[in-house]
Amino acid sequence: MVDLALDDLRPFVAAGDFALSRAFYRALGWDQEHLDDSLALLHNRGHRLSLQACDDEAWTGNSMLHSGVRDASACHAAIAALLADGRFPGARIAAPKREP
Repeated sequence: MVDLALDDLRPFVAAGDFALSRAFYRALGWDQEHLDDSLALLHNRGHRLSLQACDDEAWTGNSMLHSGVRDASACHAAIAALLADGRFPGARIAAPKREP
């Protein structure tokens, strides 16, 4: 077996509307390092992801993040409230459930 000794593993998340997506992640508490007009590096509690501007509906429509949080009910309620005002059309959140 290969020991990769990973120091970092970052998913690339598609953003159909790059500016709106950056605003959404800021509202969720992610810090951002704007790299260029189509790529931003996001940081949250030692976790990172790359947000990439992308017009590929197959990718943007199927992008999903699974997040483990301390209090799933409180987190769900806070994000649902954020989405309720309609500022982030297309963003959605599923009810929390226990995963293996």
